[in-house]
Amino acid sequence: MNNNVIITCAVTGAGATTDKSPHVPVTPKQIAESSIAAAKAGASVVHIHVRDPKTGASSRDVALYKEVVDRIRSSNTDVVLNLTAGMGGDLFLGPDSHPLHFGQETDLVGAEERLLHIEVLKPEICTLDCGSLNFGDDNLVYISTPAMLRQGSKRVQELGVKPELEIFDMGNLAFAKQMEKEGLLDSPALFQLCLGIPWGAPADTTTMKAMVDSLPQNSVWAAFGIGRHQLPMAAQAAILGGNVRVGLEDNLYLEKGKLATNEQLVAKTVSLLEHLGAVPMTPQQTREKLNLIKVG
Repeated sequence: MNNNVIITCAVTGAGATTDKSPHVPVTPKQIAESSIAAAKAGASVVHIHVRDPKTGASSRDVALYKEVVDRIRSSNTDVVLNLTAGMGGDLFLGPDSHPLHFGQETDLVGAEERLLHIEVLKPEICTLDCGSLNFGDDNLVYISTPAMLRQGSKRVQELGVKPELEIFDMGNLAFAKQMEKEGLLDSPALFQLCLGIPWGAPADTTTMKAMVDSLPQNSVWAAFGIGRHQLPMAAQAAILGGNVRVGLEDNLYLEKGKLATNEQLVAKTVSLLEHLGAVPMTPQQTREKLNLIKVG
């Protein structure tokens, strides 16, 4: 059991969720305000994507990231910033007869272009998705090759930013451990076990336990589940000695039939942890635990 838990709130994500809940933040102002509210509710880390303010679609626009980060940093609320570096990996294959006729939604760029906003803004944490993945039931493949990961990890290390290693299956974990052996990850390595992503590792206790048992010694880890698995997996992560992630990127509901805000999901997680005998860590405690460098 982990009695001092880092709570990360993933505030918006990149999925097509804006038409499913009015609480999913879209504009930089909304994303920043939702991040601040989540921090005040007990999250020590906010994980941030940005969206096109006009369409709600996912974006890699550095100016949008800068506006969100500037708004949070200029507020009176302390929180650890975790910016996604996973955008730019979507490959939509064409039909079986012409698989190289990629779909219009394809957004595939190299490792360093995925880090442009990290270069400029230098958050304390950024994510690295540790492998390629079939996503959904059509022809979408998320691309993150070993060469891309080595290059991205080296650049993030040079910038002094902590990579959060997104683990979608056991192969991802094996490669992340290999990067640690190669000196591409500074101690303590930070792992995020991503459970319930189609078609990655399922959101269940057996899978989480298998992943935890395979983690390197002295690493720090967290886990999350998708949809209705969010809070059960949060509880399971704390019980197994880890940290937790909640938020509207992964789940839209506070309970069956009731849409949530990020603030409500964090507050409910704090209550859940308290009932288990745990307390949320503060942002400063999180920085000390992870050897983070605060900028701004």
